[in-house]
Amino acid sequence: MEHPPNNRASLAGIALDTLTLGRCFQVLTIEQANVQQSSPPALDLASLTAGMVRSDESAYRRFFDLYYNRLFRYIIVLNGNEESAREALQMTLLRIAKHVRRFDSEEAFWSWLTVLARSSVIDEGRKSRRYLALLTRFFEHQQIGASNANTDADTLLLDLMRSNIEKLPDDERQLLHLKYSAGQSIRSLADQLSMTEKAVESRLSRARDRLKETILSQLKREK
Repeated sequence: MEHPPNNRASLAGIALDTLTLGRCFQVLTIEQANVQQSSPPALDLASLTAGMVRSDESAYRRFFDLYYNRLFRYIIVLNGNEESAREALQMTLLRIAKHVRRFDSEEAFWSWLTVLARSSVIDEGRKSRRYLALLTRFFEHQQIGASNANTDADTLLLDLMRSNIEKLPDDERQLLHLKYSAGQSIRSLADQLSMTEKAVESRLSRARDRLKETILSQLKREK
């Protein structure tokens, strides 16, 4: 004997499905509302840059939130060296603070920021090359004697280099000596120290930066 279909069960299933779908839709609606509430307001670039011109701290905080990481990524692509890129970024931020003006277009503003960033990368590269030349001259100077220093400024810099390099940790001092006095390549140093070439470059960079910061602070006191 055939039994009639259980319409109650079918209806109950439909009702359950409807309730479930209704609840899912409600949850999705609530989540969408939460996302919309948490989304940042549209950028009013004219107001932001005008505030920066007035040295408004809240405008600069907003600028950092929006552009700091974006600028750093842009610079590191140009530069390829994280530590040098950070130096160039700081230089860029100083130039922004000094020369900022009102912009109405985000495209024009970003284009202006990248011009400052590229200029900072170039200047940082020149500064780094000058410092590396000084470091190389220091080790050459150790071999050929003080009489060959070209100017009083050279003599002062070399004297500061000599006194401060002795204060470095032994491993950093030895690494600088091997690279700039013995003339060993990064690859050769990496093989000797059982390190990657990137790790050697990073250690050299830290040692140079430590020397540079100390010497610059001492030069400021000399003025």
